[in-house]
Amino acid sequence: MEGAEPIIQEINREAERKIQYIISEAQKEAEKIKEEAKKRGEAKAEWILRKARTQAETEKQRIIAGARLEVRRKRLEVQESLIREVITALKDRLAELPDEEYFPMLVELTAGAIEELGTGSVVARSNERTLRLIEARLEEFRAAVSEKAGRNVEITLGEPLSSIGGVLVETIDGSVRVDNTFEARIGRLESELRAEIAKALFG
Repeated sequence: MEGAEPIIQEINREAERKIQYIISEAQKEAEKIKEEAKKRGEAKAEWILRKARTQAETEKQRIIAGARLEVRRKRLEVQESLIREVITALKDRLAELPDEEYFPMLVELTAGAIEELGTGSVVARSNERTLRLIEARLEEFRAAVSEKAGRNVEITLGEPLSSIGGVLVETIDGSVRVDNTFEARIGRLESELRAEIAKALFG
């Protein structure tokens, strides 16, 4: 038995070496697996982060675009409101013109309409205040319009109409008319007026 002891010890040592080798290889394999898993995990984490960043950027751009649209909408609302206020103030001012300013304006508007119609015999219509003003100074009015139009005119006053002022001029038979009431003129010039008001208000 004594002679067998060294052999047994050598077997034990060899077994121990094999065990250590197996354990070492297993540890290496385990580390390799852990490293690969870590890389996969990191890659997945990076993918998740990239996706989240993309989604966040998309959402940010959507919010910014929405905010810009809202600001533009609000600005247009304010602009429209201010333009309406200016046009209303203009109409109010025209409706309240003193006679000394209003009368020569009526001469201009009537003469311009007569030139468009190409006839000297016309019917002039407007609101009651305007008709009263013209009637009170009818001869002066006819003479001033004739001079401005460059022809002898015969103006008859027609029925009152709903208007803030100005004059609607038509042929005797009413077949052709030129609407130079303030509302009609503002309507025809509204696009230009809006552009000028917007430029003045907003630059």
